[in-house]
Amino acid sequence: MSGKFGKGCHLHLIDGSAFIFRAYHALPPLTRKSDGLPIGAVAGFCNMLQRYVEGNAGGDVTHVAVIFDKGSHTFRNEMFDQYKANREAMPEDLRPQIPLTRTATEAFNIACKEKEGFEADDIIATLAVQARAAGGRCTIISSDKDLMQLVGDGVEMLDAMKNRSIDRDGVFEKFGVFPDRVVDVQALAGDSVDNVPGAPGIGIKTAALLINEFGDLDTLLARASEIKQPKRRQTLIDHADQIRLSRDLVQLDENTPLDFTLDDLEVREPDPDRLLGFLAEMEFRTLSKRIAEALHVEAPVIEDKTPAPADIPEMEAVPFDPDAYEHVRDAAGLQVWIDRIRERGWVAVDTETTGLDEMVAELVGISLCVDAGQACYIPLIHKDSGTDDLFGSDALAEGQMPLEQCLEMLTPVLEDPAVLKIGQNMKYDAKIFARLGITVAPIDDTMLLSYAMHAGLHNHGMDALSERYLGHTPIPIKPLLGSGKSAITFDRVPLDKAVAYAAEDADITLRLWQTLKPQLHRVGVTTVYETLERPLVPVLAAMERSGIKVDRDTLSRMSNAFAQKMAGLEDEIYQLAGRKFNVGSPAQVGEVLFEDMGLEGGKKGTNGKYSTGADILEDLATIHDFPRRILDWRQLSKLKSTYTDALQDHINPDTGRVHTSYSIAGASTGRLASTDPNLQNIPIRSEEGRRIREAFVAEQGKTLVALDYSQIELRILAHIADIPELKQAFADGIDIHALTASEMFNVSLDDMTPDIRRQAKAINFGVIYGISGFGLARNLRIPRAEAQGFIDRYFERFPGIRTYMDDTKAFAKEHGFVQTLFGRKIHTPEIASKGPRAGFAARAAINAPIQGTAADVIRRAMIRMPAAIADIPATMLLQVHDELLFEVENGSEDALIDAARDVMENAADPVVKLDVKLTVDAGKGANWAEAH
Repeated sequence: MSGKFGKGCHLHLIDGSAFIFRAYHALPPLTRKSDGLPIGAVAGFCNMLQRYVEGNAGGDVTHVAVIFDKGSHTFRNEMFDQYKANREAMPEDLRPQIPLTRTATEAFNIACKEKEGFEADDIIATLAVQARAAGGRCTIISSDKDLMQLVGDGVEMLDAMKNRSIDRDGVFEKFGVFPDRVVDVQALAGDSVDNVPGAPGIGIKTAALLINEFGDLDTLLARASEIKQPKRRQTLIDHADQIRLSRDLVQLDENTPLDFTLDDLEVREPDPDRLLGFLAEMEFRTLSKRIAEALHVEAPVIEDKTPAPADIPEMEAVPFDPDAYEHVRDAAGLQVWIDRIRERGWVAVDTETTGLDEMVAELVGISLCVDAGQACYIPLIHKDSGTDDLFGSDALAEGQMPLEQCLEMLTPVLEDPAVLKIGQNMKYDAKIFARLGITVAPIDDTMLLSYAMHAGLHNHGMDALSERYLGHTPIPIKPLLGSGKSAITFDRVPLDKAVAYAAEDADITLRLWQTLKPQLHRVGVTTVYETLERPLVPVLAAMERSGIKVDRDTLSRMSNAFAQKMAGLEDEIYQLAGRKFNVGSPAQVGEVLFEDMGLEGGKKGTNGKYSTGADILEDLATIHDFPRRILDWRQLSKLKSTYTDALQDHINPDTGRVHTSYSIAGASTGRLASTDPNLQNIPIRSEEGRRIREAFVAEQGKTLVALDYSQIELRILAHIADIPELKQAFADGIDIHALTASEMFNVSLDDMTPDIRRQAKAINFGVIYGISGFGLARNLRIPRAEAQGFIDRYFERFPGIRTYMDDTKAFAKEHGFVQTLFGRKIHTPEIASKGPRAGFAARAAINAPIQGTAADVIRRAMIRMPAAIADIPATMLLQVHDELLFEVENGSEDALIDAARDVMENAADPVVKLDVKLTVDAGKGANWAEAH
């Protein structure tokens, strides 16, 4: 089409900055192989442009432009010098990519526009108004709320990320007013992101109410004296000029002087040579092939200047096609796959089972993949679904291999050191195979590849990784299994659906491996993955399969004792309250606290009930006995329900032991998380909590041995922050917690009690991790002023700690991550945010290098442990943060303690030479409490 823009024309305006930042934050760091130039945002931007072009091919779009911001200084800064003043500086690795996104837009032959002194939004507003006046339509591709003032009369918005149109009703849903009054609402509410002041204390909802009541902003300000609420009335009267300034700041300039016209924005076909030349220059192999195919031309040959690690091939842009997956029915079919695996040298493996508990789940089928898009599923024990039997038939469905035959053929491959087995959360599959007598090795794990690179940025489950890095949403499991009472297990899923679902998992896993593995060395975490993540998998799998014996009778007795103690506490609570009520009801506790007793601080939630969370009760516990008793009762109730009652259900009927499962990628710092059951959260600060460990016992003829790092995080702090006083204290063998207690509580070391020392421990660790006087007061149940005094005195004694904290926060803000001494990167994406989240992010950033280094140390110890104790009749059972628990034959306890202590105390060597020696305390006994 050519000619003048007018009726029947449709203009698309793309918010270029939104595309760039979306691309930058959605993708991992990526550099050009030839010279290390950052190109991750450019790659994402090009992919988004290509998807836009493909999605609108053959549509009614006649004109299109990508609109960019030219610079940070605009006419609004002349009105108000603080406009956008609190925005963070652009990330260093994004800065060189900005001009490349302009070049990319031009390479796609799409108009690329910007203007000095004006924002992209002003250009978009001017073009949208011009298109409307000419009788055409305009679609603004953005979700920016500032652009919503333009919607209506032929102008709409499209949120490309959610594929959702925003019309007048959509604007009303967002602002509570229609587009013509959006500016008035924004003028009142202000904008913290852009530093638009607005009216203090008035948000979007209140602003909309006021504008709807008075009609428009000018009328509202003229009649502000009529507003009934005194505070709101005074705010509008006092800040009228500031509100009018805010309106000028948010009002888009619809008359931006442009040196081009709508006619210059006509849709143009891309020039293949120019576009593919740019993509080749950027070294985008996959995208070049995809676009060359779409343009029906030959893809350029892009020389690979640095070989990818392990000769992993560049992932082809193969579409996901569930119909293409193979259903392996017999030995002949499986042999073809085994031959392909041996030829390749790797295979993505996934298992389907009857449940999530690896200790009892049955193997239902195995899926394999050696090339993207080419995967198979080998069903083994699927039941025949062609029956009307209410409980389902136990007869096997046709078209399956006998389990024994399949395993006999696959075992040599799964155990072959020359074939790499690739999995997503490979520990699960390895345990399933281990129960069948198969030791799967060597392995790669896509979950751990992502974790090593992206800890703190997002979770590492397969569905999330697939959507983020492959742009593909996997087939969901819920529609296959159902939910509630009608849910089925995977062995009852029909074979055709099972093949599509299971084979896709292996296909996704292989593609994730091809995508993520080459990134390891570019991000600089190869050593982390190879020495701290991957080798831990078989160690944890063996520990989890071993489990630990739990005495059911002991748990029952404790449960009864807790119930009696709870009843005694209830009597005390009733006396304090002056009446009986349901102690387990938060609503009734709230009524007693804030109505009967009249304590201050009561806040009602949306349900009209008082909130009585732990934080509120802990504050009140500093001044009153009643909330203290409620907290004690709740702790006992939790111990009873979570441990003494629930642990009995976790005892495996075949082994008589409890088998926890460790999550390697659960915490961004490298700490392991324990689930089903969680054995790491058993409270040891209270006597009752410590007693829970009495139920964990050794088998007949054996002893439990616990080895625990002594104050490892404080020792690491002394090294990392270079605190001479702490280093000397540790060198002299002084108990740091006791020393702190002596200074803080004016108690001599000889008169120290465990409870006083525990309070000092809370101060030591609380201060290190950025706790406030408010938080410490809660922890210790002391007045806030007294807690703040402790913190002030602490920093006076150890000024180097304050320096470490400030330096760490500054590093995190500049780089977006912090590091452990072993190179683990913990990303801190919220470090630049505002409000409460900023404080939390700062505390996490201070904590992470210390806690993460401690986690790395014990990981290194665990990885070395099996070889170190191979000749001792002992088994490593549990890891609880800084502690390892073993079961050893009677008579070999000392040999185990010597060997394990040597490994643990020297675990940092030779990579890190700590200035402070690590020391390990050891204990032994018939149960865990005795050993600890």
